[in-house]
Amino acid sequence: MTQDTPEFWAQAAQQFQQAYGDSWLKLFQSFQGAQAGQGMPALAATEPAVSIPPDKLQALQQKYVQDLAQLMQQGAGAAPTGDRRFAAPAWGENPLAAMAASTYLLNARLLMEMADAVQADPKTRARIRFGVEQWVAASAPSNYLAFNAEAQKKAIDSKGESIARGLQNMLHDLSQGHVSMTDESQFEVGRNVATSEGAVVYENELFQLIEYKPLTAQVYERPLLLVPPCINKYYILDLQPENSLIRYAVAQGHRTFVVSWRNPDESLGHTTWDDYIEDAVIQAIHVAREISGAEQINALGFCVGGTLLGTALAVLAARGEKPVHSLTLLTTFLDFSDTGILDVFIDENSVRMREQQMGQGGLMSGRDLGSTFSFLRPNDLVWNYVVGNYLKGETPPPFDLLYWNSDSTNLPGPFYAWYLRNTYLENNLVKPGKLTVCGEKVDLRKVDLPVYIYGSREDHIVPIPGAYASTQVLPGKKRFVMGASGHIAGVINPPEKKKRSHWIRADGKLPKGFDDWFEGAQEHGGSWWTDWSAWLGQQAGKQLAAPKKYGKGSKYKVIEAAPGRYVKQKA
Repeated sequence: MTQDTPEFWAQAAQQFQQAYGDSWLKLFQSFQGAQAGQGMPALAATEPAVSIPPDKLQALQQKYVQDLAQLMQQGAGAAPTGDRRFAAPAWGENPLAAMAASTYLLNARLLMEMADAVQADPKTRARIRFGVEQWVAASAPSNYLAFNAEAQKKAIDSKGESIARGLQNMLHDLSQGHVSMTDESQFEVGRNVATSEGAVVYENELFQLIEYKPLTAQVYERPLLLVPPCINKYYILDLQPENSLIRYAVAQGHRTFVVSWRNPDESLGHTTWDDYIEDAVIQAIHVAREISGAEQINALGFCVGGTLLGTALAVLAARGEKPVHSLTLLTTFLDFSDTGILDVFIDENSVRMREQQMGQGGLMSGRDLGSTFSFLRPNDLVWNYVVGNYLKGETPPPFDLLYWNSDSTNLPGPFYAWYLRNTYLENNLVKPGKLTVCGEKVDLRKVDLPVYIYGSREDHIVPIPGAYASTQVLPGKKRFVMGASGHIAGVINPPEKKKRSHWIRADGKLPKGFDDWFEGAQEHGGSWWTDWSAWLGQQAGKQLAAPKKYGKGSKYKVIEAAPGRYVKQKA
């Protein structure tokens, strides 16, 4: 039987169905009840109603049958196209592998179209689509040695060495507790990441405060305090000298301080949101003021760090205090109305479960958090490395950002449970007087100061409409800027690279919705950092001689050189 006969392809398709495709068929059949108006398979009485319009399902099925027939007719020419997972020549050179990949792509498209055709409430539709997307990503033939023609060819060419290396890589990753995204042996915090010169000048059980050595003869009178997300290590802002936002700020003449969060262990298992506000963010503001001698400082919050910072400023405003002159928010939620794909994880039952598990004490594992964020982009951040590391026996190249991404951080259980309920679930932070934090009623309308708000266009963690929503919450004079790329790559975009773009409205208008803002925005090439630097310079006051020493007097002495101990603690 030759490869050009219908009998060969019929047999190949049958073998593929038996070895790989039964699960596709079962899932396809589970949707067929909708053709007769029966909706999705029976769900528990507490689940929302779900259905697919019969005419829509019939159209999808008819197109699927037509495309499948066309695929079978192509025979040896059925090479997969348009998907980088199957781009290697080996996929086209192996007829059975080519058929497996082409059939997979056809089935995957059908399932995603079915998920998009579901009629249900928005959260249910998003959950169905997310679940199907995860299943589709996990089921790709490229993920399994029995079907991955590229990995098989590499095993043959290397006389089995790639398989041996893959097993070694798998054992290594099992011992470290996560899939390697980069060659972590090439990095060390303080040696070739987090290398900006500075010193720890204050610490308590929650954080260390790092002050950086000035790079200019004069500095602005108002220092800059950076509050990074406590979900990650601070050195995302100080990876390498050429892409360090911290070093850039110092080079612009800002006396710069950064909060370096402690990686919580069981001793911090009872720490609350209030503790992080009072004993960390507010304390860091007070210490930066005392060391610099300035009446007010400028402050920047990144992601959850921005949410913490905004809450802290509302608490201080309720006390009649205004120690911060201007605020910068980078990819930050204050209004959690539109949280994007993360909303699929949040409902009353899931939040209540977390409250029961750890609301009174315990830790939310940094590894679990990291896995959750990785599976938001399963092909890029999970299966890509499974295939490369284990099936092909490759060592991923060194990449500082991915090293940081793998350096996970725990969260105290009470902090995490409070955060889930009052932000993602109930969106209480933007409800004036709804929350009491540190003994004060929170009202963001009282946080009246100049604000620079940045969002990334392709951000899947803080979607751009969610970042923009802060413009409608804070009452002061605001500037909104959108950058290209995602949650991290959009932020860490130094001007020297001359990469990507950013968008600004020349008229400065901030309409209610992001889409209306974007209609009037103009694209500018390169990094948004220069625009932010010009804005921040206007908020920073007069120039003073740069300090010769770290800290101040006997109260704030140098504890140790940057980056300090806390950032080196592992989850």
